[in-house]
Amino acid sequence: MLPRPDYLHRIETATGRSPVTALLGPRQCGKTTLARQFAATRESTRFDLESEPDVRRLANPELALSSLEGLVVLDEIQRMPQLFSALRVLADRTEAPARFLVLGSASPELIRGVSESLAGRVEFIEISGFDLAEIGADSWRTLWLRGGLPRAYLAESDDDSMAWREGFVRTFLERDIPQLGITIPAAAMRRFWTMLAHWHGQTWNTSELGRAMSLSDKTVRSYLDLLAGTYMVRQLQPWFENVAKRQVKAPKIYLRDTGLLHALLNVHDDGALLAHPRVGASWEGFVIEQVLRAVRPSSAWYWAAHGGGELDLLAFDKGRRIGFEVKFNEAPDVTRSMHEVVRLLSLDHLFVVCPTRDAYPVDARITVLPAKDVPRLAERIDAV
Repeated sequence: MLPRPDYLHRIETATGRSPVTALLGPRQCGKTTLARQFAATRESTRFDLESEPDVRRLANPELALSSLEGLVVLDEIQRMPQLFSALRVLADRTEAPARFLVLGSASPELIRGVSESLAGRVEFIEISGFDLAEIGADSWRTLWLRGGLPRAYLAESDDDSMAWREGFVRTFLERDIPQLGITIPAAAMRRFWTMLAHWHGQTWNTSELGRAMSLSDKTVRSYLDLLAGTYMVRQLQPWFENVAKRQVKAPKIYLRDTGLLHALLNVHDDGALLAHPRVGASWEGFVIEQVLRAVRPSSAWYWAAHGGGELDLLAFDKGRRIGFEVKFNEAPDVTRSMHEVVRLLSLDHLFVVCPTRDAYPVDARITVLPAKDVPRLAERIDAV
């Protein structure tokens, strides 16, 4: 496992100021490993709610947890939603001898339970797979192909990585979704997920996907919300500006991990990826995820107008408007449209991110940026 000091620091900060810290993220992204590493440095007690003996220990949760001190880790807490009401009582004690670190796979049950029972008592930390800062920027090709889920990225070969990712998809559909209390046939969800892979990077159209799958708009929407709620899919919402253009109102859809995207597209290696018709869309989604991890903006959107003009990512950072255009081209053209977007959206700066070697300015408000420099993006933005 690669070291992840940034996450450990964030967990330490959150547990120091909040009675409950929720570590949320997709299955197999490294939540349990991080929790174990953090717990090893202090007095702690851990409960794995996929373990039957630990579940029995929590048959009376308030009684079992009230006498504990130090750090209490509750792994896969969405399997016992009744714990949330007990945590509320324990978090409200005048003297709180314990801090709680709860881990969950971003299920709707976990989010709803925390919202209803622990409002004002919980701090959220979203965990994802490895990013460029963690693996080293020069390894971006491997990260793009295999994705950031630790076992997929660290596999001995591309074939081993693909085999693990295919097993992950199957397990997610056949075991993880039913554990959320959701009864959707695995074959139907696999078909929908595969269609989303081909839709990756495009504007969402409920009716079109519904017709393609012979499903109602409501059902298709519920499938999308499920995959978004489990951190498999990102819905990037549109930004609206007061300009004399008819603007796009639907979200854009991205599979958050490009390794899973490539597994669903049956892309096994670099050669197959570069030859695939969706390579540009795959690159766009990969860069957007890396930018969001590096910058952690307060909010992020995309912008597009019917008939021309678009921006792949619009981030708001410390009162500044920063735009990102993603190009799969070593020497991208900086077009008149880009200059127009800078003007229309009043951008403080526009970064054109591509697989080039070196960064270079185009003018005072536009910079071409290599993907390997994304981990240092926050420094560049601060210099704007």
